Amino acid sequence: MIERREAIKRLLANRPRDLFVVPGLGSTTWDVTSLGEDARDFHLWGAMGGAAMIGLGLALAQPDKRVAAITGDGEMLMGLGSLATIAVKRPPNLAIIVFDNGVYGETGMQPSHTSSGVDLVATARSCGFANCLDVGSEPELDTLAGKLGAGGGLLFARVKIVREEPPRVLPERDGAVIKQRFRRAIGAAP
Repeated sequence: MIERREAIKRLLANRPRDLFVVPGLGSTTWDVTSLGEDARDFHLWGAMGGAAMIGLGLALAQPDKRVAAITGDGEMLMGLGSLATIAVKRPPNLAIIVFDNGVYGETGMQPSHTSSGVDLVATARSCGFANCLDVGSEPELDTLAGKLGAGGGLLFARVKIVREEPPRVLPERDGAVIKQRFRRAIGAAP
C-alpha cells in the first residue's frame, strides 16, 4: 500500500500539459491541491459521486485532451453505475483512478465495502473496461503514471492506499472562480 500524498505526487509528477483532472469530493481534492493550485483541476465541492461522470462529460466534450477522474473508493461505490455508462461510451482520452483505503474517510473512517471484498477492478472489467490496473506498489504506480501521461485508451485503475488522514489542503472554494479558471485552461473562455 502507498501513502496517499506520495501516490498523488508520483502519479502527477510528470503531468502533461493536456491532462485535466477532476478530483472527487474530499480527500482526493485535498491530495491534488497539496501539489499546488492548477487551473487544469476541476474541484467538486458538494458533488459526491460525480467525479467519474463529470470526467466522462469533459472527455467527450474535449476529445483532444486527456482527462483523469481521481476519486476515492467511497465515491466510486456511490456511483458504480457510472462505470457501465463510461465503458459503453469508451472515450479513449479518459482515465478513472480510484484511491482505495477501504474506509469512508469523509464520514469518520467507517469500513467501506471494498474492505469487505467488493473488487472495483473486477467491477470495471465486467462493465467493459479493457484496460484495468490494480496498483499496490510504487513501481506499479509509476506504470500507471506512464499510461496516464501517454494516453492510449480508456483506463481504470485502483490504487491501494494507506488508511490515513493527512492535513487538509483546501483549494479555491468559489465555484464561479473554479469554473472560469478551468474554462480558460481548456480554451473554452477568453
